[in-house]
Amino acid sequence: MDRPRPRPSAVERSLRSAAPHEIFDVLRSLIEDRHHAREVDLLLVDYAMTRLQPVGVLPHTRPPVPVHDSAPGRAFGAQEPHCVYDRSASTVTVHLPVSVRGDRLGVLSVTLPGEGGDEPAADVLEDLRECADALAHEVVVAERDTDLFLQARRAERLTLAAEMQWQLLPGRSCARPEYSLGAQLEPAYAIFGDSFDWSASADDLYVTVSNGMGEGIDAALLTNLAVNALRNARRAGLDLSDQAYLADQAVYGQHRGSQYLSTLLFRFHLPTGNVEIIDAGSPRVWRVRQGVVEPIELEAQMPLGMFEDTAYVPQHFRVEPGDRLLFISDGVYDALSPGGEKYSLRALAASINSTRLLPAPQVPRVMLQELLGHRGSGPAADDSLVMCLDWYGRTGRDRQSLP
Repeated sequence: MDRPRPRPSAVERSLRSAAPHEIFDVLRSLIEDRHHAREVDLLLVDYAMTRLQPVGVLPHTRPPVPVHDSAPGRAFGAQEPHCVYDRSASTVTVHLPVSVRGDRLGVLSVTLPGEGGDEPAADVLEDLRECADALAHEVVVAERDTDLFLQARRAERLTLAAEMQWQLLPGRSCARPEYSLGAQLEPAYAIFGDSFDWSASADDLYVTVSNGMGEGIDAALLTNLAVNALRNARRAGLDLSDQAYLADQAVYGQHRGSQYLSTLLFRFHLPTGNVEIIDAGSPRVWRVRQGVVEPIELEAQMPLGMFEDTAYVPQHFRVEPGDRLLFISDGVYDALSPGGEKYSLRALAASINSTRLLPAPQVPRVMLQELLGHRGSGPAADDSLVMCLDWYGRTGRDRQSLP
Protein backbone atom coordinates (compact mmCIF):
# COMPACT_ATOMS: atom_id res chain seq x y z
CA MET A 1 0.00 0.00 0.00
CA ASP A 2 1.38 3.39 -0.99
CA ARG A 3 2.08 5.80 1.83
CA PRO A 4 0.16 9.07 1.66
CA ARG A 5 2.24 11.91 0.29
CA PRO A 6 2.97 14.65 2.84
CA ARG A 7 0.80 17.67 2.23
CA PRO A 8 2.43 21.10 1.94
CA SER A 9 1.94 23.38 4.91
CA ALA A 10 -0.17 26.53 4.79
CA VAL A 11 3.02 28.59 4.52
CA GLU A 12 4.28 26.55 1.56
CA ARG A 13 0.93 26.80 -0.19
CA SER A 14 0.83 30.57 0.30
CA LEU A 15 4.36 31.05 -1.02
CA ARG A 16 3.76 28.82 -4.03
CA SER A 17 0.68 30.78 -5.03
CA ALA A 18 2.40 34.18 -4.67
CA ALA A 19 4.01 36.08 -7.52
CA PRO A 20 7.82 35.54 -7.48
CA HIS A 21 8.60 39.11 -6.43
CA GLU A 22 5.99 38.97 -3.64
CA ILE A 23 6.95 35.79 -1.79
CA PHE A 24 8.79 37.60 1.00
CA ASP A 25 5.95 40.11 1.42
CA VAL A 26 3.52 37.19 1.72
CA LEU A 27 5.70 35.43 4.29
CA ARG A 28 6.15 38.63 6.29
CA SER A 29 2.37 39.07 6.51
CA LEU A 30 1.91 35.46 7.60
CA ILE A 31 4.52 35.80 10.37
CA GLU A 32 3.08 39.11 11.54
CA ASP A 33 -0.40 37.59 11.76
CA ARG A 34 0.70 34.33 13.41
CA HIS A 35 3.16 35.69 15.95
CA HIS A 36 2.33 39.41 16.21
CA ALA A 37 5.81 40.15 14.94
CA ARG A 38 6.84 43.78 15.06
CA GLU A 39 9.41 43.48 12.27
CA VAL A 40 10.38 40.84 9.71
CA ASP A 41 13.46 41.23 7.50
CA LEU A 42 15.16 39.08 4.88
CA LEU A 43 18.91 39.57 4.43
CA LEU A 44 20.75 37.81 1.59
CA VAL A 45 24.52 37.30 1.56
CA ASP A 46 26.35 39.25 -1.15
CA TYR A 47 28.64 37.75 -3.78
CA ALA A 48 31.76 38.41 -1.73
CA MET A 49 30.21 36.63 1.31
CA THR A 50 31.02 39.61 3.53
CA ARG A 51 27.67 41.41 3.84
CA LEU A 52 24.05 40.54 4.45
CA GLN A 53 21.97 42.76 2.19
CA PRO A 54 18.31 43.67 2.87
CA VAL A 55 15.79 42.59 0.26
CA GLY A 56 13.83 45.48 -1.23
CA VAL A 57 13.23 47.57 -4.29
CA LEU A 58 16.27 49.47 -5.57
CA PRO A 59 17.79 51.77 -4.49
CA HIS A 60 18.35 50.12 -1.10
CA THR A 61 17.64 52.54 1.72
CA ARG A 62 18.80 50.34 4.60
CA PRO A 63 22.48 49.61 5.22
CA PRO A 64 23.86 46.08 4.89
CA VAL A 65 24.91 44.04 7.91
CA PRO A 66 28.41 42.53 8.13
CA VAL A 67 28.59 38.75 8.11
CA HIS A 68 31.23 38.91 10.82
CA ASP A 69 30.58 40.52 14.20
CA SER A 70 26.80 40.81 13.84
CA ALA A 71 23.84 38.92 15.27
CA PRO A 72 22.43 37.93 11.85
CA GLY A 73 25.94 36.93 10.80
CA ARG A 74 26.20 34.62 13.80
CA ALA A 75 23.06 32.77 12.67
CA PHE A 76 24.42 32.67 9.12
CA GLY A 77 27.78 31.26 10.15
CA ALA A 78 26.53 28.72 12.69
CA GLN A 79 23.46 27.79 10.65
CA GLU A 80 21.42 27.86 13.84
CA PRO A 81 18.83 30.32 15.17
CA HIS A 82 20.27 33.12 17.29
CA CYS A 83 18.14 35.19 19.69
CA VAL A 84 18.87 38.77 20.72
CA TYR A 85 16.90 40.35 23.59
CA ASP A 86 16.05 44.03 23.98
CA ARG A 87 14.90 44.54 27.55
CA SER A 88 14.09 48.21 27.04
CA ALA A 89 11.69 47.41 24.20
CA SER A 90 10.53 44.08 25.65
CA THR A 91 11.30 42.28 22.41
CA VAL A 92 13.34 39.34 21.21
CA THR A 93 14.72 39.17 17.67
CA VAL A 94 15.19 35.70 16.25
CA HIS A 95 17.72 35.39 13.42
CA LEU A 96 17.25 32.20 11.38
CA PRO A 97 19.44 30.81 8.58
CA VAL A 98 17.80 30.75 5.15
CA SER A 99 19.43 27.76 3.45
CA VAL A 100 18.45 25.00 1.06
CA ARG A 101 20.33 21.68 0.81
CA GLY A 102 23.38 23.25 2.39
CA ASP A 103 23.42 26.35 0.16
CA ARG A 104 23.55 29.36 2.49
CA LEU A 105 21.41 32.16 1.08
CA GLY A 106 20.94 34.53 3.99
CA VAL A 107 19.06 35.20 7.22
CA LEU A 108 15.42 35.74 8.20
CA SER A 109 15.15 38.14 11.17
CA VAL A 110 11.91 38.26 13.17
CA THR A 111 11.32 40.65 16.07
CA LEU A 112 8.72 39.33 18.52
CA PRO A 113 7.12 40.87 21.61
CA GLY A 114 8.32 39.29 24.83
CA GLU A 115 9.83 39.98 28.18
CA GLY A 116 13.58 40.46 27.89
CA GLY A 117 15.34 37.20 28.56
CA ASP A 118 12.33 34.99 27.86
CA GLU A 119 13.12 32.29 25.30
CA PRO A 120 10.52 32.10 22.51
CA ALA A 121 8.34 29.02 22.91
CA ALA A 122 9.63 25.87 21.24
CA ASP A 123 6.63 25.71 18.91
CA VAL A 124 7.22 29.33 17.85
CA LEU A 125 10.88 28.67 17.04
CA GLU A 126 9.96 25.54 15.11
CA ASP A 127 7.35 27.42 13.11
CA LEU A 128 9.84 30.17 12.29
CA ARG A 129 12.38 27.54 11.21
CA GLU A 130 9.80 26.06 8.86
CA CYS A 131 9.05 29.53 7.49
CA ALA A 132 12.77 30.15 6.82
CA ASP A 133 13.16 26.75 5.14
CA ALA A 134 10.10 27.26 2.96
CA LEU A 135 11.30 30.73 2.00
CA ALA A 136 14.74 29.39 1.00
CA HIS A 137 13.22 26.91 -1.45
CA GLU A 138 10.94 29.54 -2.96
CA VAL A 139 13.75 32.12 -3.34
CA VAL A 140 15.76 29.64 -5.42
CA VAL A 141 12.75 29.00 -7.66
CA ALA A 142 11.72 32.66 -7.83
CA GLU A 143 15.15 33.78 -9.07
CA ARG A 144 14.23 32.31 -12.47
CA ASP A 145 11.45 34.88 -12.83
CA THR A 146 12.46 37.98 -10.87
CA ASP A 147 15.64 40.00 -10.28
CA LEU A 148 14.58 41.11 -6.79
CA PHE A 149 16.67 38.59 -4.88
CA LEU A 150 19.65 38.70 -7.24
CA GLN A 151 19.75 42.49 -6.86
CA ALA A 152 19.82 42.12 -3.09
CA ARG A 153 22.95 39.95 -3.32
CA ARG A 154 25.16 42.62 -4.85
CA ALA A 155 26.86 45.27 -2.78
CA GLU A 156 28.14 46.94 -5.95
CA ARG A 157 27.68 46.59 -9.67
CA LEU A 158 29.03 43.43 -11.30
CA THR A 159 31.11 43.58 -14.43
CA LEU A 160 29.43 41.88 -17.37
CA ALA A 161 32.00 39.05 -17.23
CA ALA A 162 31.27 38.53 -13.53
CA GLU A 163 27.52 38.51 -14.22
CA MET A 164 28.04 35.74 -16.76
CA GLN A 165 30.25 33.74 -14.41
CA TRP A 166 27.96 33.93 -11.38
CA GLN A 167 24.96 32.86 -13.45
CA LEU A 168 26.96 29.81 -14.55
CA LEU A 169 27.61 28.53 -11.01
CA PRO A 170 25.48 25.89 -9.26
CA GLY A 171 25.60 27.72 -5.91
CA ARG A 172 28.28 28.39 -3.32
CA SER A 173 27.75 25.45 -1.02
CA CYS A 174 25.83 22.20 -0.81
CA ALA A 175 25.60 19.27 1.57
CA ARG A 176 24.49 15.68 1.83
CA PRO A 177 25.08 13.09 4.54
CA GLU A 178 28.19 11.93 2.64
CA TYR A 179 29.86 15.33 2.16
CA SER A 180 29.77 19.09 2.63
CA LEU A 181 31.05 21.39 -0.10
CA GLY A 182 31.72 25.12 -0.40
CA ALA A 183 33.44 27.38 -2.94
CA GLN A 184 34.20 31.05 -3.50
CA LEU A 185 35.58 33.24 -6.29
CA GLU A 186 37.51 36.50 -6.00
CA PRO A 187 37.45 39.29 -6.95
CA ALA A 188 33.72 38.59 -6.61
CA TYR A 189 32.52 41.60 -8.59
CA ALA A 190 35.06 41.39 -11.42
CA ILE A 191 35.93 37.72 -11.95
CA PHE A 192 37.18 36.51 -15.31
CA GLY A 193 37.72 32.87 -16.23
CA ASP A 194 37.70 30.82 -13.02
CA SER A 195 34.66 28.66 -12.37
CA PHE A 196 33.40 25.57 -10.59
CA ASP A 197 30.52 23.15 -11.00
CA TRP A 198 29.02 20.18 -9.21
CA SER A 199 26.19 17.72 -9.61
CA ALA A 200 25.12 14.72 -7.53
CA SER A 201 23.05 11.61 -8.19
CA ALA A 202 22.14 8.74 -5.87
CA ASP A 203 25.66 7.30 -5.91
CA ASP A 204 27.94 9.86 -7.60
CA LEU A 205 29.16 13.40 -7.05
CA TYR A 206 30.71 15.16 -10.04
CA VAL A 207 32.92 18.19 -9.37
CA THR A 208 34.80 20.40 -11.84
CA VAL A 209 37.17 23.29 -11.15
CA SER A 210 38.18 25.42 -14.15
CA ASN A 211 40.66 28.17 -14.90
CA GLY A 212 40.10 29.81 -18.30
CA MET A 213 42.76 31.89 -20.02
CA GLY A 214 42.27 35.53 -20.86
CA GLU A 215 40.30 38.34 -19.26
CA GLY A 216 36.88 39.91 -19.34
CA ILE A 217 34.22 38.79 -21.79
CA ASP A 218 36.58 36.52 -23.75
CA ALA A 219 37.43 34.55 -20.62
CA ALA A 220 33.79 34.36 -19.53
CA LEU A 221 32.67 33.13 -22.96
CA LEU A 222 35.40 30.50 -23.01
CA THR A 223 34.43 29.23 -19.55
CA ASN A 224 30.72 29.20 -20.44
CA LEU A 225 31.43 27.13 -23.53
CA ALA A 226 33.55 24.58 -21.66
CA VAL A 227 31.29 24.23 -18.61
CA ASN A 228 28.17 23.78 -20.73
CA ALA A 229 29.97 21.25 -22.93
CA LEU A 230 30.91 19.27 -19.81
CA ARG A 231 27.34 19.46 -18.51
CA ASN A 232 25.97 18.36 -21.88
CA ALA A 233 28.23 15.29 -21.88
CA ARG A 234 27.55 14.49 -18.22
CA ARG A 235 23.78 14.73 -18.71
CA ALA A 236 24.07 12.36 -21.65
CA GLY A 237 25.40 9.75 -19.22
CA LEU A 238 28.95 9.69 -20.57
CA ASP A 239 31.90 8.68 -18.43
CA LEU A 240 34.51 11.15 -17.20
CA SER A 241 36.95 10.53 -20.06
CA ASP A 242 34.28 11.18 -22.69
CA GLN A 243 33.09 14.28 -20.84
CA ALA A 244 36.61 15.70 -21.03
CA TYR A 245 37.03 14.63 -24.67
CA LEU A 246 33.79 16.23 -25.87
CA ALA A 247 34.46 19.47 -23.96
CA ASP A 248 37.97 19.50 -25.42
CA GLN A 249 36.50 19.11 -28.92
CA ALA A 250 33.96 21.88 -28.33
CA VAL A 251 36.63 24.38 -27.22
CA TYR A 252 39.08 23.36 -29.94
CA GLY A 253 36.37 23.51 -32.60
CA GLN A 254 35.59 27.10 -31.59
CA HIS A 255 39.11 28.44 -31.02
CA ARG A 256 41.46 26.02 -32.86
CA GLY A 257 43.91 26.00 -29.97
CA SER A 258 44.23 29.77 -29.60
CA GLN A 259 42.27 29.60 -26.32
CA TYR A 260 41.99 26.73 -23.89
CA LEU A 261 40.84 25.93 -20.39
CA SER A 262 42.64 24.24 -17.47
CA THR A 263 40.24 21.94 -15.65
CA LEU A 264 40.08 19.33 -12.91
CA LEU A 265 37.27 16.79 -13.28
CA PHE A 266 36.20 14.45 -10.46
CA ARG A 267 33.71 11.68 -9.94
CA PHE A 268 33.26 10.66 -6.29
CA HIS A 269 31.55 7.31 -5.74
CA LEU A 270 29.47 8.00 -2.65
CA PRO A 271 29.10 4.42 -1.32
CA THR A 272 32.84 3.64 -1.41
CA GLY A 273 34.80 6.91 -1.50
CA ASN A 274 36.55 5.89 -4.71
CA VAL A 275 37.51 8.92 -6.78
CA GLU A 276 38.09 9.16 -10.51
CA ILE A 277 39.99 12.26 -11.59
CA ILE A 278 41.27 13.88 -14.76
CA ASP A 279 43.86 16.63 -14.36
CA ALA A 280 43.59 18.76 -17.50
CA GLY A 281 45.53 21.80 -16.35
CA SER A 282 46.55 23.98 -13.48
CA PRO A 283 43.99 23.86 -10.59
CA ARG A 284 45.48 21.74 -7.80
CA VAL A 285 44.28 19.58 -4.94
CA TRP A 286 45.42 19.46 -1.31
CA ARG A 287 44.25 16.88 1.22
CA VAL A 288 44.02 17.16 5.00
CA ARG A 289 44.01 13.71 6.60
CA GLN A 290 44.38 13.28 10.36
CA GLY A 291 45.87 16.76 10.61
CA VAL A 292 48.47 16.26 7.87
CA VAL A 293 48.34 18.66 4.90
CA GLU A 294 49.68 17.30 1.64
CA PRO A 295 49.24 17.97 -2.08
CA ILE A 296 47.74 15.19 -4.17
CA GLU A 297 50.18 14.61 -7.01
CA LEU A 298 48.45 13.99 -10.33
CA GLU A 299 49.56 13.28 -13.86
CA ALA A 300 48.97 16.50 -15.78
CA GLN A 301 47.24 16.18 -19.15
CA MET A 302 46.52 18.76 -21.82
CA PRO A 303 44.10 21.62 -21.04
CA LEU A 304 40.72 21.44 -22.75
CA GLY A 305 40.89 22.83 -26.30
CA MET A 306 44.67 23.08 -26.65
CA PHE A 307 44.97 20.31 -29.25
CA GLU A 308 42.62 18.32 -31.45
CA ASP A 309 41.56 14.77 -30.50
CA THR A 310 43.22 14.71 -27.08
CA ALA A 311 42.53 11.46 -25.23
CA TYR A 312 42.06 11.82 -21.46
CA VAL A 313 42.90 9.01 -19.05
CA PRO A 314 41.49 9.10 -15.52
CA GLN A 315 43.49 8.45 -12.39
CA HIS A 316 42.12 7.04 -9.15
CA PHE A 317 42.46 7.54 -5.42
CA ARG A 318 40.25 7.08 -2.40
CA VAL A 319 38.85 9.45 0.20
CA GLU A 320 38.26 8.34 3.77
CA PRO A 321 35.75 9.65 6.34
CA GLY A 322 37.26 12.75 7.94
CA ASP A 323 39.25 13.78 4.86
CA ARG A 324 39.18 17.38 3.69
CA LEU A 325 40.03 18.21 0.07
CA LEU A 326 40.86 21.71 -1.13
CA PHE A 327 40.75 22.60 -4.82
CA ILE A 328 42.77 25.74 -5.48
CA SER A 329 43.39 27.77 -8.63
CA ASP A 330 46.73 29.22 -9.72
CA GLY A 331 45.49 32.68 -8.74
CA VAL A 332 45.85 31.46 -5.16
CA TYR A 333 48.90 29.20 -5.07
CA ASP A 334 50.95 31.38 -7.46
CA ALA A 335 50.05 34.69 -5.75
CA LEU A 336 53.17 36.62 -4.75
CA SER A 337 53.83 38.53 -1.56
CA PRO A 338 55.35 42.03 -1.83
CA GLY A 339 58.69 40.28 -1.25
CA GLY A 340 58.12 37.86 -4.15
CA GLU A 341 57.29 34.70 -2.17
CA LYS A 342 54.65 32.39 -3.65
CA TYR A 343 51.60 31.78 -1.49
CA SER A 344 51.99 28.00 -1.95
CA LEU A 345 55.48 27.99 -0.42
CA ARG A 346 54.46 28.41 3.23
CA ALA A 347 51.37 30.58 3.64
CA LEU A 348 48.97 28.14 1.96
CA ALA A 349 49.68 25.30 4.39
CA ALA A 350 49.36 27.73 7.30
CA SER A 351 45.98 28.91 5.99
CA ILE A 352 44.74 25.34 5.53
CA ASN A 353 45.74 24.56 9.11
CA SER A 354 44.19 27.71 10.55
CA THR A 355 40.80 26.88 8.99
CA ARG A 356 40.73 23.19 9.89
CA LEU A 357 37.96 23.60 12.49
CA LEU A 358 35.67 25.63 10.24
CA PRO A 359 32.86 23.95 8.28
CA ALA A 360 33.58 23.52 4.57
CA PRO A 361 31.27 26.35 3.35
CA GLN A 362 33.17 28.91 5.48
CA VAL A 363 36.69 27.82 4.56
CA PRO A 364 36.99 29.38 1.04
CA ARG A 365 35.98 32.86 2.23
CA VAL A 366 38.44 32.82 5.14
CA MET A 367 41.29 31.47 3.01
CA LEU A 368 40.75 34.15 0.38
CA GLN A 369 40.81 36.82 3.09
CA GLU A 370 44.13 35.43 4.33
CA LEU A 371 45.40 35.46 0.75
CA LEU A 372 44.78 39.21 0.67
CA GLY A 373 46.96 39.57 3.74
CA HIS A 374 49.76 37.70 1.98
CA ARG A 375 49.41 39.47 -1.36
CA GLY A 376 48.89 42.99 -0.04
CA SER A 377 46.39 45.64 -1.05
CA GLY A 378 47.38 45.99 -4.72
CA PRO A 379 45.20 44.73 -7.57
CA ALA A 380 45.10 40.96 -8.10
CA ALA A 381 46.96 39.62 -11.11
CA ASP A 382 44.48 36.75 -11.58
CA ASP A 383 41.21 35.28 -10.39
CA SER A 384 41.31 33.30 -7.14
CA LEU A 385 39.19 30.21 -6.53
CA VAL A 386 39.03 27.99 -3.46
CA MET A 387 36.73 24.99 -3.07
CA CYS A 388 36.59 22.88 0.09
CA LEU A 389 35.05 19.40 0.39
CA ASP A 390 34.63 17.60 3.71
CA TRP A 391 34.10 13.89 3.21
CA TYR A 392 32.02 11.95 5.74
CA GLY A 393 31.29 8.84 3.71
CA ARG A 394 28.05 6.99 3.49
CA THR A 395 28.46 5.68 7.05
CA GLY A 396 30.74 8.47 8.27
CA ARG A 397 28.07 10.29 10.22
CA ASP A 398 24.44 9.84 11.07
CA ARG A 399 22.07 10.62 8.26
CA GLN A 400 20.07 13.78 8.65
CA SER A 401 17.50 15.53 6.55
CA LEU A 402 18.62 18.80 5.00
CA PRO A 403 16.26 21.79 4.56
